[in-house]
Amino acid sequence: LEKGKPEDVMPGIKGAKHSLPSTPLGGMVNKTGGKVRLTFKLAEDSLWIGTKARTEKVNMSSIRTVVSEVIEDNPEYHILGIQLGPTELSMYWIYWVPAQYVDAVKDAILGKWQPFF
Repeated sequence: LEKGKPEDVMPGIKGAKHSLPSTPLGGMVNKTGGKVRLTFKLAEDSLWIGTKARTEKVNMSSIRTVVSEVIEDNPEYHILGIQLGPTELSMYWIYWVPAQYVDAVKDAILGKWQPFF
């Protein structure tokens, strides 16, 4: 977050709820500042987490939870955490996720009827 908003980040819309776009969600960064792209392969029940170095193909049913938090100074963007393993230590953090897609990402990964804690 200290580096500021990436130049190629997708526009964020505070308070809006959009379905997933047909193209990958890009322009976001991970905790090391590397570019991240999310591609949803709904027919295959998989999420592809793409970075410059590699693409990790994750079965959505293996993802334990998805959490999000608004970026205070830029409320049209969120920080998204995707738990890839059994503990919170396996949380994969993605920064600068456009706010209008956060609910659609959670629904795609967890299903529309996920429990609220």
